[in-house]
This record gives sequence, structure tokens and C-alpha cells, in this order.
Amino acid sequence: MGKIRDVIKRNFLAGLLVLLPISLTIYVIFFLFKIVDRLIDYLPPKYNPQTYIPFYMPGLGFILLIFIIFFIGVLARNYIGNKLVGFWEQLVGKIPFIRSIYIATKQLVETIFLKTDKNLKRVVLVEYPRKGLYVIGFTTGMTKGEIQDKTKHKVINVFIPTTPNPTSGFYLLVPEEDLSYLDMSVEDAFKLIISGGIITEQRPRTK
Repeated sequence: MGKIRDVIKRNFLAGLLVLLPISLTIYVIFFLFKIVDRLIDYLPPKYNPQTYIPFYMPGLGFILLIFIIFFIGVLARNYIGNKLVGFWEQLVGKIPFIRSIYIATKQLVETIFLKTDKNLKRVVLVEYPRKGLYVIGFTTGMTKGEIQDKTKHKVINVFIPTTPNPTSGFYLLVPEEDLSYLDMSVEDAFKLIISGGIITEQRPRTK
């Protein structure tokens, strides 16, 4: 009976490990789809595609969002759109609190999607909060301006995420010589952090 119980337990856990991530992934995707689909409800009936379709069609909000992003991108890349974006940034720049949020958000998006500097988005090992203890961090660029001028060493911006929620964390200015650059990919590092060390790196980073 003991062996049968162990076999059942192992098979049940194996099935749970397979089904649980799949179920959670499907649930999150479905939940996000429902939120994005609500965008279409704000359109006037005249311009709402759902008005002309006799049945509910999921995903129209997502298609609409993709179209809006693409259209804004096309607009921003031409001369008139570029002028409009410049005018908007000048306008936002005159509003103290809003200006800080806008500039910080823009710089974050540019860092993630546009810049290709080798110092960006690298996984590093930092000795913190004391010698002999280490944390995983992500470089976000080289520190510039007054901060860099007042430090004795060249310092790098490092984001240290928390476990199990890597979207929160803290920001460190670390001398470059105190950083140990890892070959681990950013994706594998995030898996390691989110799982609290349970899921380890499975493949070497392709350079």
C-alpha cells in the first residue's frame, strides 16, 4: 500500500506541475484579453465594429489596440507627427509633477526597447548588503551628470529586483570594478529571481 501511495503521489504531483503553469498562463492571457477588449466599448456605436457584427467576437479590442499603436508610430515618424510630439513634450515639460513621470517613463521605455549599448540589460552579481552575500541585478546604463562627477570611480546603474515580484526592487550605483558580469540571460535571471532559486539556469546564453 505504501508503494502504491507513493506512485499515486508522484504522478499527481507530476500532473500538477504540468497543468498548473499551463492553467495560470491561460488564465492570465484570458484576463488581459478581457481588459483590452473593453477598450472597444468606449468607441461610439457608429465606429464600433461590434455594432455591425451580430455576435460577440473576442479579440477586437486587442486588434484595435495594435492598430492604434501602429498608427501612432507611423504618425510620430513623419515630419508633422514629429512636430506634434515635440510640441507635446514642451507642454508636458512645463508641468512640474507630470514632467517627472513622463521623462522617467520615456527613458525607461527607450532603455528597454531602443538602446543597444553593451552595458544595458546585462545580468550582474553584486556583493550586497555586506561582504560575502550576493544579489542578482540588472545594469540599466552608466551613471551620468553630477552623480558621476562626485564619485571616485566610474559607477553603473543597477536595478536589484525583489523575490517573488521582480517589478519592485531598489536602485544601486555600483562602481564598475565591483560588478561581476554573468553570461546568464535576462530571461533565466528573472526565472531564478521569481522562483526564489528553485528554477535555475537551464541553458548558456547565446552571444
